[in-house]
Amino acid sequence: MAHEQYRDVNRTPVSKERWQALSFAQQFGNIGSEVGRAAKWQGKDENSFWGAVIRAMELFDLTQKDARWSKRKPEINRVKELFVDAVLGGTEYKTTLQDLDKYFMQFAIIAMR
Repeated sequence: MAHEQYRDVNRTPVSKERWQALSFAQQFGNIGSEVGRAAKWQGKDENSFWGAVIRAMELFDLTQKDARWSKRKPEINRVKELFVDAVLGGTEYKTTLQDLDKYFMQFAIIAMR
């Protein structure tokens, strides 16, 4: 895996079963936490930045594999694409990690209710 050296060894991997017990809002809220961390560390701490990016990608992958969200796949795929673009500088869609952090915040708020 690219950037394997940035993996946070203190983080417990999320199992597919545990992840699929969460609602869509909870899943996206958790992805949003990693997006927010990536935004916070972008340009400041490369290890923390890439650790958050890798974790977000892992969570995106788990969400994409969750059969309950088959009708939401276009949304999931598009926001993952926007995230990757933002990580790589936003040249394709002009989206920033801060923009995506705002998008994901709504899911975190819903998940807390």
